Amino acid sequence: MSTLKARQFAFAAHLRDETAAPPPGIEARRLAVYRELFFNTIENLLASNFPVIKKTLGQTAWRQKVEDFHRQYRAQTPLFTRIGCEFIDFLQQQPQDPAAPWLAELAHYEWMELKAQIDDSPVPPHDSDADLLQGIPLLAPQVWPLAYQWPVEKIGPAFKPTGVPAQPSLLLVYRDADMQVRFSSLAPLAYRLLQLLQENRSQTGQDLLQQLANEADQANNPVFFTQAQQMLTSLKAQGLLLGTQT
Repeated sequence: MSTLKARQFAFAAHLRDETAAPPPGIEARRLAVYRELFFNTIENLLASNFPVIKKTLGQTAWRQKVEDFHRQYRAQTPLFTRIGCEFIDFLQQQPQDPAAPWLAELAHYEWMELKAQIDDSPVPPHDSDADLLQGIPLLAPQVWPLAYQWPVEKIGPAFKPTGVPAQPSLLLVYRDADMQVRFSSLAPLAYRLLQLLQENRSQTGQDLLQQLANEADQANNPVFFTQAQQMLTSLKAQGLLLGTQT
C-alpha cells in the first residue's frame, strides 16, 4: 500500500474510532475537530430520518447507536438519501437489543416516509378505464403494503412494548396525487389483496380475487366475491390502483 493510501486509511479509521491510531504529523486538536464534524453530519442526517427513534431511545442510547453505526458499519453508497437504508441494514445485522427489540422494524417504518417522498418510479403504461376483473390490475408505484411484528405506528416515548403482540401490524404507506405521504391501517384481507396486486404481473383481477377467496376458504361464497370486488373498486377510487396493464 502506498504511503498516501495508508495515511488515508488511518485517517478514516481514526475519524470513525478515536482509539484507532491516527496518521502521523496531524495535531490532536485538529483531528478532534474532524471527528466531531464527521460524526455530527451522520447524526444530524439520521436524526432527520428517524426522529421517533431518537426521542424514544433518549439522547444517551441514541448517540450510542449512531456511534456504533459510525464506527462499525461500512456503507455501500455515497448518497445521503440512502444512508437511512444503511442504518436499517446495520440494525438488522445487530443482535436484538433487549431494551428495544422493535428497533429495526421501527426504523424501517420511519424510513418508509422518506422513501415515499422521494421515490421517482415512473407511472407505467395503463388503461384507467378498463375492466379491473378482466384485465391485469396495476398498482400505483408509490404504494406499499407493510407488515410488522411490532406495533410500530404506536411506538414512542410513552409506549415501548416489551412483548410481540399476537397480531401483526398491517399498514399501508402511499403517496397521493397531491404528493402527500399517507399512512393507514389495513385489515388482513385488504393487506393480502394489496400484496397480491403488488406482486402480480400476469393474473387478471378475477384470478386474484379467486386466489384471495381460496386462501380465505371462501371459494364458494358469493358474498365474499362481492366484497372483494368492492375493495378492488375502492382502491381504484382512492388512486391506489391505476387501472389495468396495457
